[in-house]
Amino acid sequence: MMFGIVSLMLFNLADIWFVGQLGTAPMAALAFTFPVSFAVVSLAIGLGVGTSATLARRIGRGEQDTAARFATDALVVTALIMLVVGLAGQWLIHPIFRLLGADEQLLPLIHAYMQIWFAGSIFMVMNMVCNSIFRAAGDTRYSALVMLVSAGLNALLDPLFIFGWGPLPGLGIQGAAIASVLAWCSTTLIALHLLYHRRAMLTLPSCNRRRSWQHWCELLHISAPAALSNITTPLANGVLTALVAKHGAEAVAAYGVGNRIESLALLVCLALSMTLPPFISQNMGAGQYERIKKAYAAVIRFALVWQLLIYALLALSSGPLARLFSTDPEVVRWIQIWILIVPLGFGFQATTFLSASSFNALHQPFNALKLSLIRLFLMYLPLGWLGNAFWGLTGLFSALVLANMLTAILAWCWTRHQLKVLMQP
Repeated sequence: MMFGIVSLMLFNLADIWFVGQLGTAPMAALAFTFPVSFAVVSLAIGLGVGTSATLARRIGRGEQDTAARFATDALVVTALIMLVVGLAGQWLIHPIFRLLGADEQLLPLIHAYMQIWFAGSIFMVMNMVCNSIFRAAGDTRYSALVMLVSAGLNALLDPLFIFGWGPLPGLGIQGAAIASVLAWCSTTLIALHLLYHRRAMLTLPSCNRRRSWQHWCELLHISAPAALSNITTPLANGVLTALVAKHGAEAVAAYGVGNRIESLALLVCLALSMTLPPFISQNMGAGQYERIKKAYAAVIRFALVWQLLIYALLALSSGPLARLFSTDPEVVRWIQIWILIVPLGFGFQATTFLSASSFNALHQPFNALKLSLIRLFLMYLPLGWLGNAFWGLTGLFSALVLANMLTAILAWCWTRHQLKVLMQP
């Protein structure tokens, strides 16, 4: 799963690296799109969590006969939801990004990117839900393969559409969106083929509306709070981006690079967060509660040690890494500052999202939602605002580390308590 996540993160890094060659303004415009695009990704994660947790529990109980029907209904409702989201997004591009602090110079670039991105976002979300079905069945090989192909296609298509080649004109930042949509569309078709023909995890949609409605309700019972829980991250990033925007386009560009580096630096723990829920759900269905407790404790210990090692590597390579993304001295300076401060809190951040994943797998999605709301409204935003008000951008970055640490302590204690309650006769 880790290799699949690497390819997924390289997908985003390729976008910002190629767009960065166009200059600071396109790079800043792409950075502004991150909170909005991640909000849609959060919806996809929520749908994937609901699909994975429900399917894995059925598989753990040996109910193979209903798994394919549920997976099919999950993909149908995903397509319907994304049709609504894609259409609504087209109308809300300017209001949303003005609210985030984008100026009139950047809005045309943002619009050129997001109108294509919203049109093709249905394929991205369908792709992620297909991957969740693979993981629920314990098949991370196909899941990783689909993500790897998607990243490879994007890396090949990005320079063709951004800079042009032969008769194909360079489309700039819009070309990055087109490359992404084509990669998502291709790999969604591959995933559907594998699920239907190789894994027998899909059936042809039936006309049994009552059964489909029951499946949708069961899915959304977990997916809705899980999606809301994940959306708190881009909401926080949106507010933080608006605070960073007060320090100039260079700071926004650097913050956008930092968000991409963060995703890559957390990739191992993200892989754990994607494989831990079906592991927990299958063992819950089989009544193996002691294995759940041991697995949770093991991944938290690993996450803290691993992310400390990652911080050391990032700090030692901060200069070359920053210059890899930009030649603007001011952008490079802010990227270096971000690298030396923010990754200190990644181990705590991993503890929080691994705990939230465990709550979802235990079919306690509202506990995961409460944890995310606490992180957002009681930790991240208040401390970030105070840090920025008193010590500027460096203070904001330092406040994020403190917020992650406090939330992680709460998440660890809360999850351990819920596991003890679960194990009681």
